Amino acid sequence: MQEEDPACAVAHSEVPSTDAIAHGDAPAPVDGRTVVAVFSSPVARSLMRFARETGFRTVLYEPAPDKVTDADRQLADLVVSDADPAVLDPDTDVVVTDHHRDELGPVLRDVLVGKPRWIGVMGNPRHQGPHVEALAVLGVPAADVARVHRPIGLNIGSRTPPEIALSALAGLLADRNDRPGGFHFPTPA
Repeated sequence: MQEEDPACAVAHSEVPSTDAIAHGDAPAPVDGRTVVAVFSSPVARSLMRFARETGFRTVLYEPAPDKVTDADRQLADLVVSDADPAVLDPDTDVVVTDHHRDELGPVLRDVLVGKPRWIGVMGNPRHQGPHVEALAVLGVPAADVARVHRPIGLNIGSRTPPEIALSALAGLLADRNDRPGGFHFPTPA
């Protein structure tokens, strides 16, 4: 008897649904990867919800604790107010969900001191990201500034917070699964 493809198992309801995972009725798959959403925002909440459902540990990094909402606390496995080196390890992906915050430069400088696997700042690709100047003013070396990706996610024309979060997470999932993203699938030999 042929072993069933994991995608078929999902389609046949042989694995827990994302609703069961989200409501705590089933454990989320764990692969050791963490998504850190920087700054409390609608994009951060969507990102943490989707990330949790796809097996990532979720962390909210909000330097202004008074901005953390009850919804944030429900979606984050951990909430931190500084760049905790224990969180920023090589299994961590950092997504800055608001590029208009005054703390952008110092927050990214502190994140760059850690060793996260990937760092991205959302924003329009037609404009230079404000993080570039903010980090230069702080004396961050150009090689470190270059570690920050912008724009983030797959190019799906995202406009709403859930779409932006989905795009970013889809890119991280493609990377986690060693896939290019998009609609190209290798044909079986």
